[in-house]
Amino acid sequence: MTTATAVLTVVLAVAVGISLGLLGGGGSILTVPLLSYAADVDATQAIAMSLLVVGVTSTVGAIPHARAGRVRWRVAAIFGPAAMTAAYVGGRLAHFVPGTVLLITFAAIMIMAGTAMLHAHKETTATERRLPPLKAVFLGAAVGLVSGLIGAGGGFLLVPALALLAGLSMPTAVGTSLVVIAAQSYAGLAGHLATELIDWRLAAMVTTAAVAGAVLGGQLIQKIDPSALRRAFGWLVLAMASLVLAEEVHPVVGALSAALTCGAAMAMFACSRYAHCPLRRFAHLARRHNAAA
Repeated sequence: MTTATAVLTVVLAVAVGISLGLLGGGGSILTVPLLSYAADVDATQAIAMSLLVVGVTSTVGAIPHARAGRVRWRVAAIFGPAAMTAAYVGGRLAHFVPGTVLLITFAAIMIMAGTAMLHAHKETTATERRLPPLKAVFLGAAVGLVSGLIGAGGGFLLVPALALLAGLSMPTAVGTSLVVIAAQSYAGLAGHLATELIDWRLAAMVTTAAVAGAVLGGQLIQKIDPSALRRAFGWLVLAMASLVLAEEVHPVVGALSAALTCGAAMAMFACSRYAHCPLRRFAHLARRHNAAA
């Protein structure tokens, strides 16, 4: 790796860490493309390194949440074992899946995550309730399997699930999610290490940079509007998904994805500035249809 590539990799890793510190999750979904394209790492090794980055950064991020009482350890104890077991299985299975297939799957997950981030998340008064153990185990296993296969922490799936199913407030859902994400990331990493080797020097460099960024992001969180930041990050994730599709499928597919992303961005920008917006009419009709149903 050249000096310029190393510097670029570290800078991007710090940016990923900052997003993790600000958003409480989501930044890890950029780690695999970062390692694959900026650091020129093989897809399966990039996923394994990503799990290390996610695990360590989530551990660091969970500490202040635990000190503030924003971790529900009983819920984490239900989700954790299922997620860890499935993540380990996912890590072992990833060895048998072609790298291109993994990256295309990753791009699909990125599109789902980016789209979810573009929707405003309003904090509501949550009533904490008992989560059915079977449902918790199933959900934990599903998130863990995804995490082990593609190297993303799964916070974009886990946080909404904890908020909706367990009735946790968003801060508590984030804190609890970080504990589960850390545990399943280490399990997924163990699954990968059973069949492959990684560049520990590069992994340590990226992890250190991401943790430093996460600490910085945690300090900046009071100065930046979280909803605006989440939307901006959502657009960035969609743009990165277009890059992955262009590299792994075909440039035309990537260009089409990028064009759709740009069109949606311009439409949302126009709707935020002008009163007459077709998207509002479609949303109104959709709400009326749902109410009638």
